[in-house]
Amino acid sequence: MFGEINNNHGDILAFEGEFYNAAELRGELGLRSDCEHCGILRAAYIKWGEACLAKLDGVFAFAVRVGSINNNLFCGRDRLGLKSFFYAVDISSGKFIFASDIKLILEKITGELDEQSVRELILIGPGRTPGCAIFKNISELEPGHCGVFSGGELKKYKYWDLREFAHGDNFNQTVERVRELVLDAITRRLYSDNKQVCTLLSGGLDSSIITSVAARYFGERGLVSFSVDYADNSKYFNASAFQPERDDKYIECMKDYINITHHQVILDTRELADALYDAVDARGLPGMADIDASLLLFCRHIKKYFPVALSGEGADEIFGGYPWFRDKQIRDSYGFPWSREINFRKSLFGGDFAYLSDTAESYINERYEHALADVSRDNNKEEARIKELFNLNLKWFAQTLLERQDKMSGDLNIRAPFCDYKLVQYLYNIPWEYKNHNNIEKGLLREAFRDMLPPEIYGRKKSPYPKTYNPAYLSCVSKILAGIINNPSSPLLKIADKHALANLIALAPDIKFYGQLMNAPQIIAYFVQINYWLERYNIRLV
Repeated sequence: MFGEINNNHGDILAFEGEFYNAAELRGELGLRSDCEHCGILRAAYIKWGEACLAKLDGVFAFAVRVGSINNNLFCGRDRLGLKSFFYAVDISSGKFIFASDIKLILEKITGELDEQSVRELILIGPGRTPGCAIFKNISELEPGHCGVFSGGELKKYKYWDLREFAHGDNFNQTVERVRELVLDAITRRLYSDNKQVCTLLSGGLDSSIITSVAARYFGERGLVSFSVDYADNSKYFNASAFQPERDDKYIECMKDYINITHHQVILDTRELADALYDAVDARGLPGMADIDASLLLFCRHIKKYFPVALSGEGADEIFGGYPWFRDKQIRDSYGFPWSREINFRKSLFGGDFAYLSDTAESYINERYEHALADVSRDNNKEEARIKELFNLNLKWFAQTLLERQDKMSGDLNIRAPFCDYKLVQYLYNIPWEYKNHNNIEKGLLREAFRDMLPPEIYGRKKSPYPKTYNPAYLSCVSKILAGIINNPSSPLLKIADKHALANLIALAPDIKFYGQLMNAPQIIAYFVQINYWLERYNIRLV
């Protein structure tokens, strides 16, 4: 999706995404069965105006103007933010520029970074504050928001948010309702015109449920699944509290349990490092280093054979799967639970922005307080904190992962059933006692699908997306970053401290930079990405 407009009249329709209730919408709008999604949107806007958003169930970013309805441009983004919407107003021309891909905006204007931009990169990154696109002169339409461009600005408002109400279902009723909602979400996303749908299978709870449901849906036609691993990972893997086991044996369990054909994609260390730059180009921003790059390579491989894949993204956020939901010390601590190393982050400021270290904690705390400002407070202290974490994870942590999935997938359409807004809303008000059934992460989800999982999967402890443990990768990205910091003209040195980066390379400290997903190799690679990004897009510091 891309467009640029001024105040001239004329119809406009820019759209990216898809509707999972397309058949129902076509019927209600009296459209032909082959009417595409952009046609559905236009008809919906003509019939219902801005209220059309309440009718749309899917992932989308759009801008529409139909002169016979209204001469203002109406913009919208899906409820959970699976599709991006960036925008800018070009002061020189007065044009409103918008795109789902931030790089398209950078082709029209020069990207500028200011103090807030650098704070976001070093203190919040690879995440970012909702509505902030890192650049001083580019903004983001937040998930669940829409807006009207009028008078030279986009006037935004929220059309959807989590609602708080008493959960009236008992545990057994809750289990049945969760099962019903998850099955509906998966089934809706299994439809494809050419029936070529696969699943991303790690052998974890979430992907195994999706794969099990999909295999039953396709029956004798069979199902193909894919997993990713890294060269020599079996040799160098070290079990930890965050990643206790490798995925292999659990994938084998699923292969024995249901009718699937499974393929494992092995990524080489050098290609993983090289893909760091492609990952920046795909996102248009520095991201999750090799966590991004590996998904990009993985999706390129899958797209050779399938146009559509289903992933388990989003389940941990709504069912309470992350460690900070269950570790009382982390759960009750002040601040973003996936980013506890504030002193380390502070030490990274350098160059023209070294002084920002002095106000680092106040910036993070301000963002944290703002994130919780709209969260309703439950009378029960534990339940209130769980709701806070639900909001933080859905509106902050998940956004980085969902953008990663959308941008790294390229031409592969990845659908995420656990990001169904009806399911998310129901889960928001379920008591923690239910979610934590049997005192195991995502116990409620396990119970809802006990009969569709092998015992090994039902009892498996959570493991995150796999990353490489091969020391050759750490060595590779360390050499790249060393070259950058030894080059006085490197743009990275204008915002980051050379000595802090050198210590990062020398010590490779055990730091959880972004939850369990980013440690020393990924932090090093993140700064490699930042330097490339600054150079590649000719970004100006102001």
